[in-house]
Amino acid sequence: MKTILLVAAHPDDEILGVAGTLKKYINNGNKAYCLILGEGITSRNEQRENSSKELLDELHAQTLQAASIIGFEKVYFANFPDNRFDSMDLLDIIKKVSEYVQEIRPDIIFTHHYGDLNIDHRKTFEAVITACRPVGEYCVKEIYCFETPSSTEWNFQYGDKAFKPNVFVDIEDTLQAKLNAMACYKSELGQYPHPRSLKALQIFAAKWGTVVGRNYAEAFELIRKVI
Repeated sequence: MKTILLVAAHPDDEILGVAGTLKKYINNGNKAYCLILGEGITSRNEQRENSSKELLDELHAQTLQAASIIGFEKVYFANFPDNRFDSMDLLDIIKKVSEYVQEIRPDIIFTHHYGDLNIDHRKTFEAVITACRPVGEYCVKEIYCFETPSSTEWNFQYGDKAFKPNVFVDIEDTLQAKLNAMACYKSELGQYPHPRSLKALQIFAAKWGTVVGRNYAEAFELIRKVI
């Protein structure tokens, strides 16, 4: 049995890029936990302090509803300022990630891609890769980056910053659970052709499926694997 930790920047990121894969892991008897670093939605107001606590509470309730569909053991909220991770000391983000790595002792971590458009996603990756330095009796043996629709592809990157998937997971049996979980996020869903629409997520999965001869797949970039 493996223990998995998903480190995401915002509520809904944990569903967009990796939910089908984690549902598959969970169905096979593994345990998965989720750490969401950012509070979500507060960047949509000019002043963070003017954000509605009721809307934020509703968003987090949607997160827990989605988590119950996927089967996470627990979801943790760090409540860092939304889309403002670059205003924080990176060390503070690293320490928070390290805290949960030490508590959960995961074998596998999934997190954002280092080339994403969203600054919080990039800082999340930096924090994860730093917190998981292979020093001493480290627990994390595998680190994967996932694609986040409406962020990874919108950076129009090329070269070393592009998303270069080299691991693919067949999610034909778990795609519907992923879509059902995403449907919980009423405030985050878009209308097709928005990439955060349910139809677009199915298309993303079908696209990656064609790369490896499957009907539906999720794609990942392997950062480190120790055997």
